[in-house]
Amino acid sequence: MTIFELRENRNKAWDAAKAFVETKRDKDGLLSDEDAKTYAEMEKKVCNYTAEIERMEQMNAMDARLAKPTSTPITEKPMSGNDDVKPKTGRASDTYRADMLKALRSNFRNVSNVLQEGVDSDGGYLVPEEYDSRLIQSLTEENILRKLGTTITTSGERKINIAASTPAAAWIDEGEALTFGDATFSQINLDAHKLHVAVKVTEELLYDNAFGLENYIITQFAKALANAEEDAFFNGDGEGKPLGIFADKGGGEIGVTAASATAITADEIINLVYSLKRPYRKNAKFIMNDNTVAVLRKLKDGNGAYLWQPSMQAGEADRLFGYPVLTSPYVPTIAAGKPVIAFGDFSYYNIGDRGTRSFAELKELFAGNGMIGFVAKERVDGKLILPEAVKILKMKAGTSSGS
Repeated sequence: MTIFELRENRNKAWDAAKAFVETKRDKDGLLSDEDAKTYAEMEKKVCNYTAEIERMEQMNAMDARLAKPTSTPITEKPMSGNDDVKPKTGRASDTYRADMLKALRSNFRNVSNVLQEGVDSDGGYLVPEEYDSRLIQSLTEENILRKLGTTITTSGERKINIAASTPAAAWIDEGEALTFGDATFSQINLDAHKLHVAVKVTEELLYDNAFGLENYIITQFAKALANAEEDAFFNGDGEGKPLGIFADKGGGEIGVTAASATAITADEIINLVYSLKRPYRKNAKFIMNDNTVAVLRKLKDGNGAYLWQPSMQAGEADRLFGYPVLTSPYVPTIAAGKPVIAFGDFSYYNIGDRGTRSFAELKELFAGNGMIGFVAKERVDGKLILPEAVKILKMKAGTSSGS
């Protein structure tokens, strides 16, 4: 059975479950014990469909990764007359790329002139252009805020102008003196905070030509940088790292404080949605931890129907009150006094990338134990330039039993 057929079956099963509830309620709007048991089985079937869909999607994704070609196909037509095409030069050339890998595998004892052109100030080697672009692609796939936010490449400190207030119109009688309103402005500065990741590789593994050294290093560095970035984009305090969305000052505004330290109600989610100004709601999304999703998926309306709306199409997020729900492991879980849900237009979170990322080899540091070190570095900053664009649901401070 295909994923599409499973989704259709899940949709039919869910509609049947809702119809069953509507037809089986007594005069008080309640279900009998037998009907409640039947509905629970129908609901379990919907959940089983969801689990099977997710499993098949993961299998398809794995098939796609394993089916990728291991070499570059020939795209030129024979006798096409392209003999005069100029070869790429500098860091984009095939020679540079090949010599870069040769130098890595020989512990930098075999370095050609084309590699020496890219010597970094600390003795490392700049990443070739094709390496850097693939690293950025991995970050985009791993880090949800790089998909939702606005990314800016900077060469220095970036100043973003903000209209703090605008003039307001006022009614006046004929002959009455005019009143003048002031328009005020402020600025947000994007700086550059240094982030690095380093790995150690044994010499034996480095010299093994069959090992996919290029893909291994890029993948591991990309994941590590993405995880550190996303954690800072949510929870950073701005001291030596970006200022996160959940920061007490400069982060999103508190839209709702839950009445409990351990539970969230449907009414509180509704209040959170409407605490956000209407213009921002057009592109708004929820972001929360998976544990919080598990709590919200159990919420029901007054008729006993679940508020959660499972996605019917591959690649689309589930919805809550019509808005997409995204998850991140770096959003705090439900606990007393913690901000646990962000709702808003996350394009107002600006990410500043300063220059290009660098890649260096550390051959002396671990020479005594037969290992080689590699390090990737970047400079990045992030800030929510309009705090009113994102509203936060925060849990009540203290325990649920206390006041």
